[in-house]
Amino acid sequence: MRGPIGVFIVDDSAVVRQVLTQMLGADPGVRVIGAAPDPVFALQKMQQDWPDVIVLDVEMPRMDGITFLRKLMQERPTPVVICSTLTEKGADTTLQALAAGAVDIITKPKIGLRDFLQAGGQHLLQVIKAAARARVAGATRATAQAPAPAPVHARRSEPASTSAMSQTTDQVVAMGTSTGGTHALEVVLTRMPANCPGIVVVQHMPEKFTAAFAQRLNSLCRCEVREAVDGDRVLPGLVLIAPGGKHMQLRRSGAQYRVGVADGPPVNRHKPSVDVLFRSVARVAGADALGIIMTGMGDDGANGLLAMRQAGAHTIAQDRDSSVVFGMPKEAIERGAAVEILPLSAIADAVLAGFLKSGKAAPA
Repeated sequence: MRGPIGVFIVDDSAVVRQVLTQMLGADPGVRVIGAAPDPVFALQKMQQDWPDVIVLDVEMPRMDGITFLRKLMQERPTPVVICSTLTEKGADTTLQALAAGAVDIITKPKIGLRDFLQAGGQHLLQVIKAAARARVAGATRATAQAPAPAPVHARRSEPASTSAMSQTTDQVVAMGTSTGGTHALEVVLTRMPANCPGIVVVQHMPEKFTAAFAQRLNSLCRCEVREAVDGDRVLPGLVLIAPGGKHMQLRRSGAQYRVGVADGPPVNRHKPSVDVLFRSVARVAGADALGIIMTGMGDDGANGLLAMRQAGAHTIAQDRDSSVVFGMPKEAIERGAAVEILPLSAIADAVLAGFLKSGKAAPA
């Protein structure tokens, strides 16, 4: 991209608009095109100078952020970063925005807003610069290509499998993803059968958002998806999402795998960290694991995936063309961590085929 990144801010808070404009405008790589208190006014102003990235609030007058986002993705796909208040109630709404095509989330508190935005300025700048390189239209197409998930009642009423998968926990799939990962995980997990291998996931996401994200995936998938709790057992047909603000590791208790969820310092600037999960999987599961790194900014998970490969695990990295942000997969590939490099649409089939070949799983 030539020249500074053009950014437009849409937020009904005058304080947010003022602070973001000053903070972003201080970076020579960013040009704040303008700001508006609602999407209707924003559309009028952006027609004159269309931005590379839009920073968007969700709850606004005249038109809410989700309605605006859906309209935007249909008519003129543009990278959007959601800037939303960190609340339990707002988490579900913000996740709807991610499902509609937003690239990433920046959370803002209800109090101490000015100090928060100024302190978190570098992170916001990183997110905006990654969003400017994001393949927004590609992510939308990838989601559209995913097969329709089974109705919830079909998933809940399906009888338990009698295959070896239902009686063993000696294999595990570990997935790591960040920017664009909500779309990627939906594409992969909605293709999993009800008796899929036990799956553990780190998606870079703030505290309070991961529970709502897991609930949303659970409503779409045939397998069960939930936010992980310390001590949860890794079971066939179950996907455990690491809670925002905590690290998750794989542990072994006899013949069983369980997850450990605990606080700790950020690793690679993230909590949860993909590297923390992947390194633990390499340590306790070795060749009885499959590691997958998908779209995301930065390099979290690259070294962990390499450790998994060195421990004998099969490893997969998402390819450039299907990644919203080709950062994490690129770093993993360059370090020799990936056995396979696959488009998003092929990852679910590769997971199931790999476990079938092992003779330890027989998805129905």
